[in-house]
Amino acid sequence: MKDFSAFVPNVHFEQIAIKNLVSNQEYQRNLSYQHIQRLVANFDLRQINPVKVSRRDGLNIVMNGQHTIEGVVLASGSRETPVWCMVYDDLDYEEEADVFANQQKYVKVLRPYEIFMAHIEAGNDKQLMIKSVVESYGLLLLPSRGPGGICAIATLEFLFDKYGYHTLDRALRLCVTAWEGDPLSLSANMLKGIARLIAAFGDGLKDDGFRDRVGSLSPREIARNARERRVGSLGYAEVMVMEYNKRRKDGLHMSKLSRAQEMNEQEGVIEQVTD
Repeated sequence: MKDFSAFVPNVHFEQIAIKNLVSNQEYQRNLSYQHIQRLVANFDLRQINPVKVSRRDGLNIVMNGQHTIEGVVLASGSRETPVWCMVYDDLDYEEEADVFANQQKYVKVLRPYEIFMAHIEAGNDKQLMIKSVVESYGLLLLPSRGPGGICAIATLEFLFDKYGYHTLDRALRLCVTAWEGDPLSLSANMLKGIARLIAAFGDGLKDDGFRDRVGSLSPREIARNARERRVGSLGYAEVMVMEYNKRRKDGLHMSKLSRAQEMNEQEGVIEQVTD
């Protein structure tokens, strides 16, 4: 019989109370309390992985899982709470550091599209609503940019969470009526820029005016002009306001965009710059 021991880690599993775990080694990263709060806000026992522990010098030293254990502490309200641990008995300090440094080296990170489609398979309401509104305009959700589809999956979820279903719906409608599904018009910054206009101006932004005036510029021209103004979707929004206001005395006031941006900053909303 073939010996497979070289492919099976020499470990055992046991439940250890969190108060008996040590996670202050020099090789570890600083704790992110924002990450811990997100874990607690979305606490799910099925997502709690075993903590990787090295038993050395009578201590249970956490090599991987310090955010997990602090999240469990915050959720349970006690450091007496036990967690499942994957325990190594034969590592020295340098080997622990090496395990920590390399544990994510060959892990394939899930893309937003892959996570989104898993949510669809799970029947989760938010993703099903987003998929429905996207498909109502004859568009597809795609893993990469292509004709008639949207690959800015994280942006769709961001707009749904920040502005709600109806703003996302209108942003997609304005995009489709102005540029008829041009893939460049469905980029993250374009969608976020349009959502900014809707949030700032509401019914003052006329759909037909947007289609006729802003739609006269190609998405490529908008992207180029936006980069000359400022990074991110605010630059796109400003370019679209300028085009919307051409030859109009009762145009949209740019100051409303600035005020909306100030409110975002006060609320701690950080936008990832995308293109």
